[in-house]
Amino acid sequence: MLSPEPDKESRPGFEGRTAFTTTHWSVVLAASGNRLSGENSALENLCSTYWYPLYTFVRRRGYEVPEAQDLTQEFFARLLEKDFLSDVDPRKGRFRSFLLAALEHFLANEWRRAHAQKRGGNVAFI
Repeated sequence: MLSPEPDKESRPGFEGRTAFTTTHWSVVLAASGNRLSGENSALENLCSTYWYPLYTFVRRRGYEVPEAQDLTQEFFARLLEKDFLSDVDPRKGRFRSFLLAALEHFLANEWRRAHAQKRGGNVAFI
């Protein structure tokens, strides 16, 4: 009997990274488009820090590995494209709460889009 292929999630270097780390607001604010020096490195740091915890959140919602990876990647792309980080402020609450709420809205919108009935659907033409 063949042993199952090792799960891609159990790669070295990802152990214990399912939990959110302590937020470094200086990095978040630098990545938020305030045009501080090092914005690109701050964005890279932010995405690499939060990608895996958000990915595991998506996986726990029942999505398969490839779909969860795509959804997480698309979430970050939209987060940056729409400049949602400009609304982030430490006085408004935790950054991880902002990310999780934004991700939940994103997943709901993606599910709605995927399950939308097409125009003329369920109609038999005679």
